[in-house]
Amino acid sequence: MRRFLGDNGLSLSFLAIFLLSLIGQSVAGWFDENEHLVEHGQDAVSYGHFVTSSSFLVDVAENWQSEFLQFFLFIFGTVWLIQRGSPESKKPGHAGPGTRKEQRMGRFARAGSPRWSAAGGVREWAYANSLLIVMGAVFLLSWFAQSLGGMAALNEQNAQHGQAALTWLEYIVAPDFWNRTLQNWQSEFLAVGAMVTLSIYLRQQGSSQSKPVGAPHAATAEEST
Repeated sequence: MRRFLGDNGLSLSFLAIFLLSLIGQSVAGWFDENEHLVEHGQDAVSYGHFVTSSSFLVDVAENWQSEFLQFFLFIFGTVWLIQRGSPESKKPGHAGPGTRKEQRMGRFARAGSPRWSAAGGVREWAYANSLLIVMGAVFLLSWFAQSLGGMAALNEQNAQHGQAALTWLEYIVAPDFWNRTLQNWQSEFLAVGAMVTLSIYLRQQGSSQSKPVGAPHAATAEEST
């Protein structure tokens, strides 16, 4: 157990932080929702009712979709784009997916290589792009969940004010949807851009996301080793 925890400390730590944050968000959101309901003379709702409501769904999904979109674009961008001096980039002159030998695909696979890396055909292509495919799929699913939750929440408000309900197609072109969406996207893109740029000049000793402390500013990725 100790070895398992040590070998998986980074993923387990972030999983624990994620779950604690999600629970904290749900509890805080529940109290906030009930405060608003009481202020308007309505009955408070149970915790179970709140965490299955459209308002909670849209708040969670809109954050998830922006995060996975960020990683989808970053993974794709680092295949083709270079940033000299950043540990997040490949070396200048190495843009592109790389050769089959470099990627240990097909006949260049080794004894410990994943089976599909040498499978050929569709299976090999799917595995060679599996990270991007999964990130993109989660983004699309969470984006769709956000749109459904946001539509339901907005239609509940419209019903309270005697206004007509919106269809899904009407909602995804509405200001409410894009206001929620773009305010998350811009923050994610800023964070990625800041990480890529600041890591050229700043260091964090011991982090895999930083170059060695004494590496030149112009050293890029494995050039700094």
